[in-house]
Parts: sequence; C-alpha cells; structure tokens
Amino acid sequence: MESPSIPTPRYFEGQEMPSEKSYATAVILSSVFGFLGIQHFYLGRIVEGVLDLGLSIGWMTCAAMGEPLWAVLLGVADFGHSFVVTIQLFTGNFRDGEGRRVPYPGQKFK
Repeated sequence: MESPSIPTPRYFEGQEMPSEKSYATAVILSSVFGFLGIQHFYLGRIVEGVLDLGLSIGWMTCAAMGEPLWAVLLGVADFGHSFVVTIQLFTGNFRDGEGRRVPYPGQKFK
C-alpha cells in the first residue's frame, strides 16, 4: 500500500501556481461556517474538514450531555482553529488540498 504524499506547490515557469478555488467563497465559508470545517471540504482538505467537524460535534455533544468543562475545552479548540484558518485565508497564506495557495485578489507570489 502506498503512503499518502504531502501535496507540494505547483510551479509554472518558476512561478507558484495559485489555487483554482475562489478566495471569496473560501473566506465566506470560513467566516460563517468555520467552526464546522466547511471551508476545508470546499478547499479539498477532507481530513482536516472531518477533524474540524468532529470537534464541533464533540463540543455540542458535551454541552448537551451536561459536561461544561469538555464542551468549553473542545469549543475553544474548535473556534481557535477556525480563527487561525480565517486569518491565514485573509493574509493569503492558506493552501488548498493540492498544496496551492489560495491568494487574495491581486496577491503576488515570490
């Protein structure tokens, strides 16, 4: 069985190729539904999306079952992760599932 490879950025004539995914869509999904991990599924980062969705289900389940400590801990981890991803998207430093950067409009690559 082959081990999964880590995606690397693609280059064309020495320039890093940007993601084909929409920056605006990714930012909106991350800002509105970030705690559910929807932006990860859109960007092709399925494993990270499943983990993020699992965190959301975890803190909601703990809250419903009367476990406030676990609900708060998982909730803080979930919303903290979503905040970091949204900031990375805003600054053009987040990569899609193919290893390509999701650039903000007009962003130049070095």
